[in-house]
Amino acid sequence: MDDFLTQWHTAARTSLGLFWMAFWAFGLGYVISSMIQVFVSRERMRRSMGSSDAKSVGLGALFGFLSSSCSFAALATTRSLFAKGAGLIPALAFLLSSTNLVIELGIVIAVFLGWQFVVGEYVGGALLILLMWLIVRLTAAWAPVDAARRRAREEEGSGEADDVPDWRRLIRSREGWARVASRYVMEWHMVWKDVSIGFTVAGIIAAFVPTAFFEALFPGAGQADASFGELLLQTLAGPLAAFFTFIGSMGNIPLAAVLFDNGVSFAGIMAFVFSDLVVLPVLRIQARYYGWPMALYILGVFLLILVATALILHYSFDLVGILPAAGSAETVTERSFFKLDYTAGLNVVFLAFSAVFLTWHVRRHGLPGGHGGLSERVLYVLTLVAFLWLAVGVSLPLWVGVVS
Repeated sequence: MDDFLTQWHTAARTSLGLFWMAFWAFGLGYVISSMIQVFVSRERMRRSMGSSDAKSVGLGALFGFLSSSCSFAALATTRSLFAKGAGLIPALAFLLSSTNLVIELGIVIAVFLGWQFVVGEYVGGALLILLMWLIVRLTAAWAPVDAARRRAREEEGSGEADDVPDWRRLIRSREGWARVASRYVMEWHMVWKDVSIGFTVAGIIAAFVPTAFFEALFPGAGQADASFGELLLQTLAGPLAAFFTFIGSMGNIPLAAVLFDNGVSFAGIMAFVFSDLVVLPVLRIQARYYGWPMALYILGVFLLILVATALILHYSFDLVGILPAAGSAETVTERSFFKLDYTAGLNVVFLAFSAVFLTWHVRRHGLPGGHGGLSERVLYVLTLVAFLWLAVGVSLPLWVGVVS
């Protein structure tokens, strides 16, 4: 019983710690998304990213590089771009870039996995975009773009800020920033249940599930010279492992380090890291934004390109002699999350932004509400259970003899 209570406390602390690491990225991404929704007109977006030529795709990748590494926030920003008239390929280039080509992610990878994985992340991010461009062009007839764009505009409610007549005037006005505040609150309202459950489950998995479980998912793990078939199976297992541990690209890196230390190949690790956009919570949000046909189409494209990219990276690195060997790793549950560093500073800034925006929204519109279907009600109940789990788990040392 004592072991269970200790693991419970560890799971709750890990869940909250991982969210603390990622909160500022959520805030940054949602601020960017809200500003795009309010200040950028459809016509302006069509002119800059409305086609599928190299310039539009390059702009999408550049904007993604400058944006958040948080998957949930990147999804919201991508929907904003697509609803405003950006082409499907540039919008997806933004999504892939914003979760794979950002500086913060490279720093975390360098700390936990080493420089080869940093190179793999950035080169792989570019390969993902190029392969996506090719696959979407070849399969464009199967992509329900028009229906998905209509759905995205309905979800965004973009009529309020559609075709802004003078964005320079609006960006200097109280009304413009009041709209940004409302959109920011609604973005959080749309995904808070998914986020809460996702981070709670991640902590539970990290604390309770042994590493051997993940090793069993990767055939050939620990072998010095895995066959192509084993490497292919490991790249296919990457998305499956990410399904059980989903906390976004940033939070998955410590777990990737654990897998690598236990013999999972470079290809398997890269597939795992690239899989933050093909897991169930993301699929569910994509379906809400664009409808299930487009969500499943994007899922299929992303699965295909991440497997191909991971294999290309593995054999290319092996060819030039820089394929990394397994090393030591620190488990996610051993990390010190809460300390005075840049993360704490950025979180304080975005907590302040969030408080101001929420107050502004409540004064104008009241608390966000609305009743969804059965799935939303089930998620709501599960979220309350998750909050109870976290509250009890974190407080265990206060009233039982649990080792922190």
